[in-house]
Amino acid sequence: MAERSKYQENIIKNYYKNQDGILLQRLGEQVTDLYLAEGKARATKWKQIRTTLEKLKIPATRIDHVVKADNPSLLAKLLEELLAKEPAK
Repeated sequence: MAERSKYQENIIKNYYKNQDGILLQRLGEQVTDLYLAEGKARATKWKQIRTTLEKLKIPATRIDHVVKADNPSLLAKLLEELLAKEPAK
C-alpha cells in the first residue's frame, strides 16, 4: 500500500476530528428523508438512522425507543438535544 501524502493525512485527521458534526448533519438529512419516506423505503431509512445513532454513541435503549415509535418528530427532538450539546465552533 502506498504511503499517504501529508495533505491526505490532514484530510483524514480533520474528518475524524469533525466526525460528530458530520454525523449530526447526516442525521438531520435523514430526519427530512424519513418524513418523506413510505413503505420499504421508510424501513430502510430507519436502519440507516439506527447506524448513525450508534456511531453517535446514543444508548441502545434510547435508539430502540425512537425506532420502535416510528415517529420522525421524536427523532427530530433527539437531534435538537444533540445539537444543543454540540459545542459551537
